[in-house]
Amino acid sequence: MTNDEIYRIAMEQSAVDLNCHPGDFLKNEHVVVISEKHPEARKYLTLPFECQLVSYGNNIVASVDERMVSSVDAYIHRYSMEHCLSTPNLYMLNEALGKVKEFEEKEVRACFMAEYFLPDMRVFQAKHCGYETRVLTGGDFSDLYVPEWSNALCEMRKELDVLGIGAYDGGKLIGLAGCSADCDTMWQVGIDVLPAYRKKGVAAALTTRLAMEIMERGKVPFYCAAWSNIRSVRNAISCGFRPAWVELTARRGEIIRMITGDDRREME
Repeated sequence: MTNDEIYRIAMEQSAVDLNCHPGDFLKNEHVVVISEKHPEARKYLTLPFECQLVSYGNNIVASVDERMVSSVDAYIHRYSMEHCLSTPNLYMLNEALGKVKEFEEKEVRACFMAEYFLPDMRVFQAKHCGYETRVLTGGDFSDLYVPEWSNALCEMRKELDVLGIGAYDGGKLIGLAGCSADCDTMWQVGIDVLPAYRKKGVAAALTTRLAMEIMERGKVPFYCAAWSNIRSVRNAISCGFRPAWVELTARRGEIIRMITGDDRREME
């Protein structure tokens, strides 16, 4: 695959997810579209969105509930693109979402912020470590849905965990890279390494090996990390992945409280 092909596939998938056109991400002006469900969207997305902001670096494409259009459109045209997707301006987005009458009781607020990485084929290459590595498939994961491997595998969506690379020290699994078949064209990479084996090149070796296995199957590997997860971002960069796009997702208050385990209404 070439970088152009990889980016084309990624934008095409983002267009499916957001209910827009792939070319919308290349425009100089912001774009607002109405969110709709789509059978080919990434499996873990909850559609339709109340508010989803995505940028590939040129502009912001906002996929929103039709009742959010005017509020979100005003917000993304008020500030520069970079400031729209970070604090303190996000407080203004929360305020704008809270004023949409139909959603006042649902307390829609900014929830997820993530950076997504794609392999740069100009620098991407295999890494190696001093441990045995093995290719794993779905049937090998049954006993691995434990906290140690929660980034590599997802217990809530076991059926999507289709491929992995394990690193072994004397038969003991000490690192695991796994990918989920989130959509037809792109598989997401996750990585875990036991604490005693970190900073030994295990994460990079497993990540690059898995990414190569994914590409050999005709799929695009993509990598996601919170901007504050320095360890994960460093691994992505060291493997030849580069920042490609960012997403900001607003969710209802009940979902945010469930995720954080903090129901403030009960605490008051």
